[in-house]
Amino acid sequence: MDEASGFSFLNFRVLAFDSYLYTFKNSKTFVMTDFSNTPELNDEAVKQKVNQIINTSRDGLSLKKVYASILGMIDLTTLEGSDTTQKVKDLCAQARSFEQLGLGLPNVAAVCVYPTLIGTARKALDGTRINVASVAGAFPAGQSPIDIKVAEVKYAVEQGADEIDMVISRGRFLEGEYNLVHDEIAAIREACQDALLKVILETGELETATSIRRASEIALAAGGHFLKTSTGKVKPAATLEAMLVMLEAIKDHYGNTGKVVGIKPAGGISDPETAINYYLLTQHILGNEWMNKTWFRFGASRLAGSLVDAVKELR
Repeated sequence: MDEASGFSFLNFRVLAFDSYLYTFKNSKTFVMTDFSNTPELNDEAVKQKVNQIINTSRDGLSLKKVYASILGMIDLTTLEGSDTTQKVKDLCAQARSFEQLGLGLPNVAAVCVYPTLIGTARKALDGTRINVASVAGAFPAGQSPIDIKVAEVKYAVEQGADEIDMVISRGRFLEGEYNLVHDEIAAIREACQDALLKVILETGELETATSIRRASEIALAAGGHFLKTSTGKVKPAATLEAMLVMLEAIKDHYGNTGKVVGIKPAGGISDPETAINYYLLTQHILGNEWMNKTWFRFGASRLAGSLVDAVKELR
């Protein structure tokens, strides 16, 4: 507390969130956790562990079964400024077409669009089991006030989104405002109501394994249902090294709390071979309980077609 001004860190956190946190369950959000205590991770050791797992996990692998499993985990995505109603209708037609190919393949898990196109996607997917996901909360930069982020999330839920993909405030995170980042995620989690929340870390901007682990712990503590690697708008996007760190955070969280949290690699995963590496890494770290669309997703736009081509080549 600065006695001269009567200002405290707690006051700062309220002011930084503008007026929104006054309505967010009052004192519930002010749980101070020292996220700076994340153990230091060695980036080279993480890379070596990834290589070891990937190179020893392919024995007895049924490619067709794995391709089909991955296809059923895809969030088929379009997130461009040029997206139109017709483009989303076409994407939804593709999303619901795979079961009809006669190849024994499932449809994808979800279609992911911008909030203004949720209604179009819902109508186009009516009568299917394919979810509608939407980015919201100042995607992809995360550089908006919390009340604006929350308002967009509420709008997306009102439009009928089953799932929300939000991105953390990387600028705040890199400045060490870890509890602020936590509280933003918690506020957005509250705004999601019954919709599933995927928390994008944008690992390409976090730079180190330690930072990725710390961001994972913050998102898990704030109640995210999924951890997601990337927006797909930053390079590098998803990497196996970032994925390993996030998977181990999820595993530890499950061991400590008994709560299952999902994982979603996204960005740059466009071919079956790359996707299989993420699949094998997840299976090795988390086990078979996570190997389904409830807890494992791929964010992709081109991967689905590549998997279909690969299955045809196996015939």
